[in-house]
Amino acid sequence: MIAEREERAATSRWERRVVVDATVRHPVEAVFPYLSDPTRWHDFAPAVAFRAQIDHGPPRVGTRWMATDRIGPFRIHFIDTLDLLDEGRRVVWLSSAPWNSRVEYACVGSGAQTRIRAEYSGKLSGSLRWQLGWMPDLATHWILAQDFRRLDRLLTERARAAGRWQGRHPPAEAGAEATHEG
Repeated sequence: MIAEREERAATSRWERRVVVDATVRHPVEAVFPYLSDPTRWHDFAPAVAFRAQIDHGPPRVGTRWMATDRIGPFRIHFIDTLDLLDEGRRVVWLSSAPWNSRVEYACVGSGAQTRIRAEYSGKLSGSLRWQLGWMPDLATHWILAQDFRRLDRLLTERARAAGRWQGRHPPAEAGAEATHEG
């Protein structure tokens, strides 16, 4: 009985489940492409050091990416797999060891805003046990929530830059042909 209880405690010590509810002040059409494309994650998630698609062709369920995250001075190498894609609504990622995780981003557009429910669950293994196993879930939640704040800032900066460009370069009138003199 005591050994069983200790085994359960030791197992659950490495398991994580963190849910982040966030609002990004941009439409889902601008937000979702960042959540569904691992090559864009480094733009707003500082732990992401590298992502490259392994499988050929356009991304689809089952497509895999080589992945490296930076946790402090350490680099963690693993494989991300696209498990579910409901364009504009939901995307689910599975990460191999040492994360052994499932990450789901569920998006709901509400006018010019997007509500995101991000659910991270998994069981740490290998060196991640001593690198992150000591960290309370509240700290993990805070770190992950910061990614959505950074995504909001990134999209705001890009929208402002696009607005400045359009203000200085009005679109050509319908029917006008662009010319290039060389």
